Amino acid sequence: MTEPDKKAVALKYDSHMNKAPQVVAKGNMALADEILRIADEHDVPIYEDKELVMALSQMELGDEIPEVLYFAVAEVIAFVYQLENRQSQERKKLSSEIASRKSVIKDRYS
Repeated sequence: MTEPDKKAVALKYDSHMNKAPQVVAKGNMALADEILRIADEHDVPIYEDKELVMALSQMELGDEIPEVLYFAVAEVIAFVYQLENRQSQERKKLSSEIASRKSVIKDRYS
């Protein structure tokens, strides 16, 4: 069930470009659900901040975020980087554990 005031905004940011993040999707109710579904389907992190979403939803698609929102959006970007770093470390740990187990199996059954 969709909340009547539900909103979602998707941002695009490329740290290699000399541009501010830009609004690439936004919507209310069912469209907000679809934006969140697509993000989840593609393992895009979801960050909840109602006040920031309200401000970003006022913008047009393709607009770069205004300077007044830089700090708030920087917090979102930092959150995403932390998640990606944590996931990368977990993947490395898992790969190491798998390699170790393969080595044990090879030693026992070779």
